[in-house]
Amino acid sequence: MSNFFHRILEQPEGKTIEFKQDLSSPKSMMKALVAFANTAGGRLIIGVSDDRQILGVEDPLSQEERLCSMIADSIVPRLVPNIEMITIEDKTLLIAQVFLSSSRPHFLRSEGAETGVYVRLGSTNRQADCELIAELCRSVEGVAFDEMPMSELSIDDIDTKAISQSVREKYPVEETELRTLKLLVPHQGRLVPSKGAIILFGRERTLYFSDLWVQCGRFTGTDKSDIFDHIEIYDHLPQAVDSIMLFLKKHAMRGADFSEVRRKDVWSIPLGILREAVINALVHADYSQRGAPIRIAFFDDRIEIENPGILLPGMTIKDMKQGISRIRNPVIARFFREMNLIEQWGTGVPRMFKQAQELGLPEPQIMEIGMRLRFIVSLAKQVLVQNNKDIEQVTQQVTQQVTQQVTQLLKKIKGEITRSQLMQALELKDRVNFSRTYLEPALALNLIEMTQPDSPKSPTQKYRFTAKGRQLIDNGMF
Repeated sequence: MSNFFHRILEQPEGKTIEFKQDLSSPKSMMKALVAFANTAGGRLIIGVSDDRQILGVEDPLSQEERLCSMIADSIVPRLVPNIEMITIEDKTLLIAQVFLSSSRPHFLRSEGAETGVYVRLGSTNRQADCELIAELCRSVEGVAFDEMPMSELSIDDIDTKAISQSVREKYPVEETELRTLKLLVPHQGRLVPSKGAIILFGRERTLYFSDLWVQCGRFTGTDKSDIFDHIEIYDHLPQAVDSIMLFLKKHAMRGADFSEVRRKDVWSIPLGILREAVINALVHADYSQRGAPIRIAFFDDRIEIENPGILLPGMTIKDMKQGISRIRNPVIARFFREMNLIEQWGTGVPRMFKQAQELGLPEPQIMEIGMRLRFIVSLAKQVLVQNNKDIEQVTQQVTQQVTQQVTQLLKKIKGEITRSQLMQALELKDRVNFSRTYLEPALALNLIEMTQPDSPKSPTQKYRFTAKGRQLIDNGMF
């Protein structure tokens, strides 16, 4: 037992450990115990200084009684931690161990049920907002947010055509299949869309979930002071995977300049790791949060993939690395599994770490930051040699990403042209299909650009070639 606690004392404070020198800061200790009970359990160790010196507590029996009284008076619902005394180096420590509580959310009596709920983020105790409190309640009841009914809507509010396009190789989309996938759920004697159905394939998704989009940015350097390019992705979630990856691939060749040959850096990106991280973010995001879209930030030395929502109660980052999986959004996860975007549950994160090791990259980092979960994937830098062979190789890499549909679109662009004119020239009528398979990939590859980039939905919006797109066309690449 002594060796076990010596190992604990060597660890930094974190999600499941907090050290206190004595009982002189009762409110701080009560916050920690509430946060442990609401998040993933943990140990409060009393009698250790900030520099990890073992000081012990004087009169441990009376101090134990005092601690128990503080807990009983301060925390609601009642919390009964395991409190024990451990002697190390002839010094007695008080250890209060809290497990994930089935009575969560606990809160500080003095602050009330609306403002006194805390969760554990790293080594800090964070006040929970109303959305997180609601999730803590749902987790106890075994109710997932994306399984909940949207009683005011009907099947007509689901884009069933988009679902058919996603799964057409498996089965036609009918009411039975929608019920099986929990895209339709019973509510007061009728079938209505689940929240997951609207998040996945709602016709007016952002009307009900205003932050249901992905913000992608390419930054010059290693911070956010200088943005080079950005895009907002509003695709249905399964299609968003490819759109995000297209943006990342585009900027993997940051040094490629087709108008003049010069020496620049080219960054090799680990596509397999990034795809896993992107899918993880889309599937496990907390879509109940407001003001928090999924964000992809591409820097010179790393890519950060960030989604709203901390880990589910009972989960730790260590659990994730070991392949332990808990699904926040079972409806969304089930659909991704049906599309083979997810393989076996819990294998994604361990596979990311294995791939990083095989590629000789630093281990990916996972952090809980400000009610968000962030994956950080480091990049390997290579140098683009200044000769025609290397420029030709980069050009080939770009053209390999261009689909037949994008090539058809590029051939129809003369000067500046509207969306309607492009669709007419291509003899297309489906605006969703046109956007997803023709227009957005061409924009993501920086082959075309908007004439009004600050007003992407303007009725007078037109499209034209970028310098790179014009260069490739003039060189007969398409």
